[in-house]
Amino acid sequence: MKFIPAVAISMLWTSAVLAGALPAQEGTCVWTKIAKLEHRLQNGENGPMVPDSGSALQYENGGYQVSYDELDAVHHARRGDRVLMCLISIPHPCPPGDGRGRWYTTTDLRSLESWTMMDSEHSCGGA
Repeated sequence: MKFIPAVAISMLWTSAVLAGALPAQEGTCVWTKIAKLEHRLQNGENGPMVPDSGSALQYENGGYQVSYDELDAVHHARRGDRVLMCLISIPHPCPPGDGRGRWYTTTDLRSLESWTMMDSEHSCGGA
């Protein structure tokens, strides 16, 4: 029964390619690639990243994830890796125009590792 995972991946690939941008509803996923691997903090506007300040990633679809923790799975990822990014939680209620605090689980198809992180350091209505 090895054909079932291939069929499932094929179905996800088709639906995600059509989506393109960030997932908009909880439980939806999109394909994208890692554009940049970072640490959470940077010294100045154009200064070096601060090691051990947490993990952060930017994606080609405009997505961003950040954590105060250094995550091994993120450090195993590489720029250009194809990932499946799934929106798992949207905070409610939020002030108008404050879209922070969305949780995404992302799976790297090269390393087959996943991580779950928020799209900002604070949830909506926070600091």
